[in-house]
Amino acid sequence: MHPFFHELKQGSQALGLDLSDDALNLLLKYQDALVLWNKAYNLTAIRDPKEMLVKHLLDSLSILKDLPEGRLLDVGTGGGMPGMIIALCQPERCCVLLDSNGKKIRFLKQFIADLKLNNVIAVQTRVENEDSIGELGQFDVITSRAFASLTDFVNAARPYMHQSSIIAAMKGLVPLEEMQQMQHEFSCQVIELQVPRLDEQRHLLLLEQKQS
Repeated sequence: MHPFFHELKQGSQALGLDLSDDALNLLLKYQDALVLWNKAYNLTAIRDPKEMLVKHLLDSLSILKDLPEGRLLDVGTGGGMPGMIIALCQPERCCVLLDSNGKKIRFLKQFIADLKLNNVIAVQTRVENEDSIGELGQFDVITSRAFASLTDFVNAARPYMHQSSIIAAMKGLVPLEEMQQMQHEFSCQVIELQVPRLDEQRHLLLLEQKQS
């Protein structure tokens, strides 16, 4: 058994999730691969596996039960957070992980190939690339954990949205000023997240276009 299995199980249960042992083991395989590749390719600033468990795995898992259903795009996925973690826990969901960083996408493609995952693809491109917008089409849910500005994320997500798409932005502090600027166009639900063993504010913002 993986040395972090019980810790991950307890943490996921504290988040209100009932993940199978198979899903937990997949998540730990992903973390092990991330630790290994990180030594050579510097995919994440967090190097300690114990810290990674909290700040990557549990942090990403914290949005799972509030995430709307449907085809998902993870913008600026980096090493795969939260997109890969969602894909591993929800094999019925189709996920596209998008990043412009070649090293990070190579890692994700290798992991997808090694585990023969068929519900997730990794794409190296800039989010504003028009060819990619055309090829990838529209998504029901668009996530990101990497965007500093909510306004920039919403603008980047627009071309990938249909009328009822939902933007799911992971944030630390709630960006009230930016939300006010968008209130004429988007309704926004703010969900406070409690990540086990993480003493920092975490929020999930669910933005939906107002129908005119």
